[in-house]
Amino acid sequence: MTGIGYDVHRFAEGRPLVLGGVTIPHTHGLDGHSDADVLSHAIADAVLGAMGKPDIGYYFPPGDASCAGISSLKILEKCRELAAEEGLRIINVDSSLVAEAPKVLPHREAMRKNIGEALGIPPERVGVKATTNELMGFIGRREGIAAMAVAQLE
Repeated sequence: MTGIGYDVHRFAEGRPLVLGGVTIPHTHGLDGHSDADVLSHAIADAVLGAMGKPDIGYYFPPGDASCAGISSLKILEKCRELAAEEGLRIINVDSSLVAEAPKVLPHREAMRKNIGEALGIPPERVGVKATTNELMGFIGRREGIAAMAVAQLE
């Protein structure tokens, strides 16, 4: 079973930038109800999609006060639990961040470790890549970050 996920968040002042469960030094964080970890959100939607489930907003509604500021690694853990309830296990995930900044490579291994732990898979089965948008569109104007992901379950 395979699923895809996509998420995007705009930059916001006064918030930490969290990607893959790693707080990254940057001028702005991302706007969102949770920690706004766009990478983890795309991966969560990929895992949920592979199971034919609704997206993360169904399980973690933006208006739900209990979800305010929640670590998106908790969202990934919930996805793993839902898969286990269905008798499924996550095989691997692959993802791409699209941003002009910050540089992701220095934080890649920590992201893979965090995501793998949350999903119950080895970090070697977690792909994290990054690219720019070649200065085009809202990403090119440094207004936000997007992420895409794919997940395989069996």
